[in-house]
Amino acid sequence: MNKPTFTVATLAAIAIASATVGCESNQPPPTGTEQSPSGEPGTLALRANGEDFVRQGFVSKDGWQINFDRVAVHLSNVTAYQTDPPYNAEAGGPIRGQTEITLVEAKTVDLAAGDATAEPILVGEVSAPAGQYNALAWTLAKAPEEAEGGYPLVLEGTAQKDGETVEFILKIEDEITFHCGEFVGDERKGIVQPASDAEVEATFHFDHLFGDGELPPEDELNQGAIGFEPLAALAQQGKVETDLSQLKQTSPATYEKIEQILPSLGHVGEGHCHAMPKS
Repeated sequence: MNKPTFTVATLAAIAIASATVGCESNQPPPTGTEQSPSGEPGTLALRANGEDFVRQGFVSKDGWQINFDRVAVHLSNVTAYQTDPPYNAEAGGPIRGQTEITLVEAKTVDLAAGDATAEPILVGEVSAPAGQYNALAWTLAKAPEEAEGGYPLVLEGTAQKDGETVEFILKIEDEITFHCGEFVGDERKGIVQPASDAEVEATFHFDHLFGDGELPPEDELNQGAIGFEPLAALAQQGKVETDLSQLKQTSPATYEKIEQILPSLGHVGEGHCHAMPKS
């Protein structure tokens, strides 16, 4: 298995540049850490979310209808933090929390599990001191399960266009650590009240990889995405199974573009993360 070819400097630059692609908003409300005067803990859960793109399927930037059967990610060292001041993902660097808890040490989950209306995947939950967990870190690491073949990320599904059907399996070798700020979305997350439940979310933006047919071709997200056509071109008898090391030989331009996209996959809702190779 090849080691990632990106460098820390390259990844940092790409993360800053690409993490803004396709994200409606990246700024949480301006607050500091909200500490509870009570010493009673609550419960903090971690959910992993591939968004509706994974649960419901979508049309790529080049017109392929993509549906996923399985999107396996192996998450390790998932840690939530209470930080003041809030962590700045654009600036990067380590997260320095006043309080931190390990949510999950290591677990593989299928982001495509369930039907089209399924909730984001519950990865784990722990007892946590009350307060606002406004930063999250996790590593996309090699999966120990035989089914995943040691790959941190495996995407499996079917793509259809103009009567052609391609069954695909795309396997990603790169191990990436994401340092993220506060969740940004329709509701705030990570605020643990005494004896109450809260959750944080590791979000994956796969539209950054394939593009979004509902957006114009000149949209920045579509300009950076590979679409599905490069994978369809490699299919034989309606099937393609490949990984980054194979793509580097069979389709170098696609390989390079995926390497540039990968650091932008990890988010917290629409909130940004700073990506770096696993140390």
